[in-house]
Amino acid sequence: MRAAVEVLETIETRHRPAAEALAEWGRGHRFAGSGDRAAIGNLVYDVLRRRHSLAARMQAETPRALVLAAAHVAFGMSADEIAAGADGSPHALEPLTADEQAALVREPDATAPAHVLGDFPEWLAPSLERTFGDRAATEGAALARRAPVDLRVNTLKSERDRVLKALERYDAEATPHSPWGVRIPPPTGPGRTPNVEAEAGHGKGWFEVQDEGSQIAALLTGTTQRMQVLDLCAGAGGKTLALAAIMQNTGQIYAYDGNRARLRPIFERLKRAGARNVQVLDAGDEAALGAIGARFDVVLVDAPCTGSGVWRRRPDAKWRVKPSNLVERQAEQRAVLELARKSVKPGGRIVYVTCSILPEENTDTIAALLAEAPELSVVPFAETWRTVIGSAPPVSADGRDDTLLLTPASHGTDGFFIATLRRAV
Repeated sequence: MRAAVEVLETIETRHRPAAEALAEWGRGHRFAGSGDRAAIGNLVYDVLRRRHSLAARMQAETPRALVLAAAHVAFGMSADEIAAGADGSPHALEPLTADEQAALVREPDATAPAHVLGDFPEWLAPSLERTFGDRAATEGAALARRAPVDLRVNTLKSERDRVLKALERYDAEATPHSPWGVRIPPPTGPGRTPNVEAEAGHGKGWFEVQDEGSQIAALLTGTTQRMQVLDLCAGAGGKTLALAAIMQNTGQIYAYDGNRARLRPIFERLKRAGARNVQVLDAGDEAALGAIGARFDVVLVDAPCTGSGVWRRRPDAKWRVKPSNLVERQAEQRAVLELARKSVKPGGRIVYVTCSILPEENTDTIAALLAEAPELSVVPFAETWRTVIGSAPPVSADGRDDTLLLTPASHGTDGFFIATLRRAV
């Protein structure tokens, strides 16, 4: 626990990202084994996921107080076990005070504000309450829990049963919605998340790490074989690879991103996956993109956003996001949607996706676009869901029936927003 306190102090005083602070601690304490490092990392990230509720329990926000609370709440250690480990020895915390012992066994305050119960920044409370109403705390709390490892089976090279068998020692199971998905439950306590990218199956191209929500977003593009598709914000290519598998290497996918560094990993991933119908455009070359013209059946816009939907996996990011960041992301979203409008053919579809739960980046962005683009109209998500997934469509987490918001609390996925817009013929 002392090591976790030291790492949190580095994050707090030097404003370092959690991953960097943990790596720095590891370099300075090479005697620590891999199991110890994993336990320290889990404890640090559990604190960052639940900072508000842990501080409310302890009535203190110091790294020490937060680590003590996380050991109890997230690791399941009893107050007596925590006290026994805090004996003042060289690698242990100083003994607990009477106030700390009392705080550990105190029942949490169920009447606390939503941002405390849901562990999200207070300034975002109006946004989350606008999206979820009186369920804001519940949805936020689900985003403050550990995430599973989700994999997408690459149907160009394998099938789900084969991947499930290869990973059965990790208790792998099929995901409930995506027909390609495999899920490995999150570790408990100090347990380690398996490094699935070191598995032989990953090297053979059998699967890629991809949250089920992201897989659903690729499916809901409605892409079929022999289409012309543009992945406008391709990044490292996660959804590009999913689309190539859907299309079974027919048709043509153009992968584009404005950032060269984000796009760079796509080449190795395409080769490993056996995806041969993808043409990667030069990053940031909007002139080359524009020269292709409005020829695409589907334009996927995996838009830049605040990343509020992936707080389970990047918990320190939710405490760094500022109102100015939200304004910047909205401007970027408008710009990329303008590119999409110029690229989609009459009768084609723009599929707008974010890994955000904030209405400013989701429904507000779509409403603003529709006000400026009379040629576009929303295609209710349930229509596409029934066609491509074949099961009964779920209820969107925000209660809407036109666009789909996926969340951990409602669907077991990361937070993803998906809107399909059809261009008039």
